[in-house]
Amino acid sequence: MAGLSAFLCSRTAMDCGDVQCTPLVFLTFLQQQSCSSAELRLELDSLARELKLTQDINGNGLGLNIHEEGELQTDGHICSSSRILLEGLDPQAALAWPDNPADEEALRGVAAGLIEIADQLECSVMAQAAKNLTKKLQKYSIGLWKHHLALEVEWVKKQGLGPVLDYLPQEKVIMALTLTLVKGVCERAPLLLRNLFSTAVQFINPIVAR
Repeated sequence: MAGLSAFLCSRTAMDCGDVQCTPLVFLTFLQQQSCSSAELRLELDSLARELKLTQDINGNGLGLNIHEEGELQTDGHICSSSRILLEGLDPQAALAWPDNPADEEALRGVAAGLIEIADQLECSVMAQAAKNLTKKLQKYSIGLWKHHLALEVEWVKKQGLGPVLDYLPQEKVIMALTLTLVKGVCERAPLLLRNLFSTAVQFINPIVAR
C-alpha cells in the first residue's frame, strides 16, 4: 500500500482537490485501467482527442460535444454539429493539459492512487451497481443522469466499503467509486461514455472543491 499512502499524502497541482484537473484525472484513470471492450477503448481514444482539440477554443473553457440538437438520445450517440461547454468546469478557467514530464507524472500518480482505491471495492457490488446504472441511463434522459449516478454511489456506500476505505479521505473514495461505475457502465454500453463522462465531472466537482 506504499503507493496509496504516497497518493493520500501528496498535494500537487494535479491533485483531485483542484476541480480544474478533474476531467484530466478522470480520463487518465479510465485510460490506465485495463479495458475488456475494444469499442470502449476506441471511444476513450476518441474522447481524449476531442477534449484536446476543443480545449479553450474561445478562451471560455473546454468545448465538448455532448448533446444532440432536438430530441436527446439515451444511447449516448454524439451529434458532431452541436457543441457546448463541458459543464462542471469554471467557465473562466482553461483546462491545463500537462505540458511537461513532471506534470504528466503527477497526473498519472493521482490516477494510479485512485485505481488502488478502486481495487479495494467489492467487485460483485460494483458489478451490480454498474448493471443497475446502465439500465437507468438507457431509460432516462441525460438531464436525470447525475441524479441516478448519485443514487447508485449512495447505494454502493450503504453496502459497506470495508475497513480500509472507511479510513481514507472520502472525496477520493467517492471519486474512485464514481470512476469505477463509469467504467463498468461503459464496458456494457461504450456509446454512453461522453455523456456519462460529463455527468461524472458535474457530480464530482462540488465534492472535491469542499
